[in-house]
Amino acid sequence: MDEHIKKVYVPMSETAFYILLCLRKESHGYGIVQKVKKLTNGEIRIAPGTMYGSLAKMEKDGLIRFVREEEKRKIYVITELGETVLQMEMKRIERLYRNMKEVQHAYASTKIL
Repeated sequence: MDEHIKKVYVPMSETAFYILLCLRKESHGYGIVQKVKKLTNGEIRIAPGTMYGSLAKMEKDGLIRFVREEEKRKIYVITELGETVLQMEMKRIERLYRNMKEVQHAYASTKIL
């Protein structure tokens, strides 16, 4: 994997994470915005400028690819490189979560007296 990709995408922003996660199935920008809104119960809303800028950058970097156009909407899907980067980020998040739980458990155990 190119060092540029690692430097730019690991760790990745929530926006990049959700875009790649959503593009495991073909979708267009607006579809991703709606899916992220639903997944996060409205806590994360990706603005159109952010979405389309991110899609363009990810396509340029080879993490996603243009599939086709439907009703003036560009459809994208994650690439093998994008999936590799997403898997790296998911492992990083899992490690963070696991470590947080271990520290919380250790802290809770020391408070019981």
